[in-house]
Amino acid sequence: MFPNNRPPFRRVPKIRENVNEAIRVKEVRAVFPDGVVEVLPTATAIRRAQELGLDLILVSPTAEPPVAKAMDYGQWQYEQKKKTHDAKKKQHVIQVKEVKFRPNTDDHDYEFKKNNALRFLKEGNRVKAVVQFRGREIAHVDLGKKLLLRFAEDLKEVGAVEGSPKLEGRNAHIIMSPVKVQVQAPASKPKEKIVVPAPKPPIEVPQS
Repeated sequence: MFPNNRPPFRRVPKIRENVNEAIRVKEVRAVFPDGVVEVLPTATAIRRAQELGLDLILVSPTAEPPVAKAMDYGQWQYEQKKKTHDAKKKQHVIQVKEVKFRPNTDDHDYEFKKNNALRFLKEGNRVKAVVQFRGREIAHVDLGKKLLLRFAEDLKEVGAVEGSPKLEGRNAHIIMSPVKVQVQAPASKPKEKIVVPAPKPPIEVPQS
């Protein structure tokens, strides 16, 4: 066997950026858990944080002076991951959903696919409507374009057409993007008229 002349593998410790000694600025605006905020030399702020059993973390490096907070590094990592996760949840990935027609698509099939496209647009996705021509159908491109224009007209309240119908090979298509639908506030109900009954006349008691 050949001798192994490679040096032994050594795991390089991961350097924590902007934490404690990795902070390279001369002074920071240090924020401590008790609410005290002071502008201190970085070394002094690190020592104060470590005396509290905490780390000094640079949270706003572009401020003047940079802001550093004394807190637990593990807790800070957890909060950062949670913020990133919440931001990703709020993001909506726009997809292009495709609906396919034929030039002689019947009304039932058209309505079914139109309703699917309506749902896609309301979900915030783009819709690509395609008319496929087979064999001699390519001679009736005008029928396919009319169908696409009808489709765009039926969905104009929730979708906007990007350009005019395009013919590529044996397919004609349009692409529609969702538009924001203004929701009208429900009309307020008229207030019920309160009728106050007239006071009854006093009852006269005959004197004996």
